[in-house]
Amino acid sequence: MTGATTTENPPTPSPTPAPASAPPPGWHPHRHRGIVSLAIVGIGIVAILVLLRAWDLPPFRGRIETTDNAYVRGRTTVIAPQVSGYVAQVLVRDYAQVRKGQILARIDDSLYRARVEQARADLDARIAALANNAQARAARAAGLLGQEAGIGSAQAQLRRAQADMARASDLVGDGSISIRERDQTLAALRAAEAQLRQANASSEIARQDVRSVDVGRGGLVAQVEAARAALRLAEINLSYCVIRAPEDGQLGEIGVRLGQYVTLGTQLMSLVPGERWVIANYKEAQTARMMTGDRASFTVDALGGARFTGRIERISPAAGSEFAVLKPDNATGNFVKVPQRIGIRIFIDSGQRGAERLRPGMSVETRIDTGDRE
Repeated sequence: MTGATTTENPPTPSPTPAPASAPPPGWHPHRHRGIVSLAIVGIGIVAILVLLRAWDLPPFRGRIETTDNAYVRGRTTVIAPQVSGYVAQVLVRDYAQVRKGQILARIDDSLYRARVEQARADLDARIAALANNAQARAARAAGLLGQEAGIGSAQAQLRRAQADMARASDLVGDGSISIRERDQTLAALRAAEAQLRQANASSEIARQDVRSVDVGRGGLVAQVEAARAALRLAEINLSYCVIRAPEDGQLGEIGVRLGQYVTLGTQLMSLVPGERWVIANYKEAQTARMMTGDRASFTVDALGGARFTGRIERISPAAGSEFAVLKPDNATGNFVKVPQRIGIRIFIDSGQRGAERLRPGMSVETRIDTGDRE
């Protein structure tokens, strides 16, 4: 081993971290970050609650039931003629307001006027025949009285002949008269008896004549009544040539034209009276607490969301499917429960501004307060 000494390298000192800079005076931790987080959470909760309330879901399911399956309804009266003929006048225009009894159109009435005159003449003839029958009965009755008087005369003659015969029988016994004279008296008695029988027969014939006239009178009276009814019918048909509005309301489009030939039942125009109501079709579960008289309100899209009030007037006796032409048959195949809808008729409160603008067929959204019990 040599005497030279070996020098060791000294260890490299590790770098000393630089001291952190001190915060500036007056600095505090940022507090706004927590407030923003709370605000976001709060907005989310509020949005969820708003959606639950808007959809009427728990815990906000309350007493208000809503549906947009609802429409304004009203009556539509079809105006049609009750007689056939050519249209002579059309006195109204499309969508006109009319009053009850107002003339809408006229049908040529010349034929119907002639029928009225014909029926009137036939009635006069029937009345004359009835009067003639009355005169004939009076004559037959007078004849019957004459025949009955003849019976009285014949009876008197018979009583005289009987008395003569009694005297003749006494006289022939003591020889005061001859047998020939008695036979003549007997012949007179037989003639008186025959005359009485003839008078009775003639009286019966006269009585039957009176009865025949009476029987004929019944038929003539029936003919007069039939002719009178025919005249009334002809007059009614004549009045039908003037077509009038059956009630107040507004007309639809006029479908008849001047000179057009129309028949019984031809649709000329439609009349919509002023009465309006709402039919709302609610799901069956929504109707559980509904009662007649519950307050209701509805908005109308066609009127810019105008709001009207009313109340439940009637509730349908069955679901809408029960009134369908083709009813569903759930007895076969797979079954999927489909909530049924029940019609609710809502009476519209009178005196509301803008209610006159409601038209049948308008879509509405209804709200019914099932907790408002007056």
